[in-house]
Amino acid sequence: MLRQELREHLTGKILPFWEGLKDEAHGGFYGYVDKALNIEKEADKGCILHSRILWTFSTAARQLRSGEYRAYADWAYEALKKFEDGEHGGVWWSITYDGKPADTTKHTYCQAFAIYGLSAYYRLTGNREALEKARALYRIIEEKCRVYNGYGEAYRADFSPESNEKLSENGVMATRTMNTLLHVLEAYTELHRAEPEDHVLASAVAALEILLKKMYNPEKHRLEVFFDDEYHPLLDMQSYGHDIESGWLVWDSVQEFLPEKEREPYRAMCLDLLESVRRRAFTDHGLKNEWVGGEVNELRIWWVQAETMLGLDCGLRLTGDPSWERDMETQWKTIQRMIVDPRPNGEWYWSVYEDGSLTERPMVEEWKCPYHNSRMCLRLMQ
Repeated sequence: MLRQELREHLTGKILPFWEGLKDEAHGGFYGYVDKALNIEKEADKGCILHSRILWTFSTAARQLRSGEYRAYADWAYEALKKFEDGEHGGVWWSITYDGKPADTTKHTYCQAFAIYGLSAYYRLTGNREALEKARALYRIIEEKCRVYNGYGEAYRADFSPESNEKLSENGVMATRTMNTLLHVLEAYTELHRAEPEDHVLASAVAALEILLKKMYNPEKHRLEVFFDDEYHPLLDMQSYGHDIESGWLVWDSVQEFLPEKEREPYRAMCLDLLESVRRRAFTDHGLKNEWVGGEVNELRIWWVQAETMLGLDCGLRLTGDPSWERDMETQWKTIQRMIVDPRPNGEWYWSVYEDGSLTERPMVEEWKCPYHNSRMCLRLMQ
C-alpha cells in the first residue's frame, strides 16, 4: 500500500512540479520560486539544483521505464554542461539565467553532486560522454580538492583555496565538513554503480574510514559536523537530519564497497546513529532539526522529513523490529499533513514550525530541490 502511495505521490505531485519549471527560453530549469509559487525567470541557476534534477529524472526514468522522464533527464543533462569551466575544469556554483558564469566558486560538494547526476544519467542512457564527464570530475576532486587525510571544501575558479562560508554555519568557519564528505561518498557510490573502477572503490573506502574513525563520536552517538584541518570538532552539535541520512546512506555505500566480513563496525555505527536520532528527535509531528549547545531547533525541514523515512526503513532492515515500520507509517502521515503543499501546483514546503505554521522560505532555490523527496519515493518503492 505504501509503495503505491509513494508512486502516486512521486508521479502526481513531485515530478509534475519540477516539469513545470523547465526553462524553454534559456535551457535548464528556473532557479527560484517564492513561497506564493511565483517564478523568478531571471534568477541565477544553481549547479546543485540542476545536478539533483538530473539525478531525479534519470533515476525515475530508469526505474519507472518512462520516456517522458527520459526527455526531462536529457534536458537537464544539456543544462548541466553550462556549468562546466572549460579553462580550469570542474563546475561552477551557479550561472545566470541565460547561461553565463555567476558564482564561480568550485566547491567539492558541487563537484560531487555533478558526479552523482551524471552517473545516474549514464545508468539510464549508456551515454559515454556523461560517464567521462563524471570521471573527469572524480579526478578533479582527487587531484584538486584532496588535502592530506581528506578533502578540502571551497575553491576559487582556479582551485586556489578560499573560505568555506557556503557549508559553514552557526558562527563557525569549517575547513572540513561531515556534509561534504558524506556526499562525496554518495557520488562515488553512484559512479561505481554506473561502471566499477578500482580507484573509485579505494577512494570510497578511504572516505568511509574517515567517517568511522574521525567524524563518528560513539560516546555522544552522533557524527560531528564541522571540523578544523585536524578533525577537531568546532561546535557541540547534533544534526538530526544528517545523522539519520548518514545512517542509511553510509550503510548503502558499505554494501557497495566492503565485503561482508568488514562491515560490522559500520553496521554498528549506522544503527547507533539511527537509534540515537529516533530516541532524541523523532515525534508524531516529524523529526526535529538539530541540537546545538543544549538548544533544540524545532523546525520541521522538508529534506529532514524525507530522510527520516529512509532512516527508519534502514533501521527496520538492520534489526527486523516492526516498531521501525510503525514509525515510518507515522512519519508518512506527518509529511502528508505538514510538509506537502496542498495547492494543485505546489510540491513540498521548505520548512514549517512545530505547530505546522509556515516559515518564509521559498519553494525553489539553489538548495531546495527534488532530490530528497524523490529519492525517498524511489528507494522505498524498490
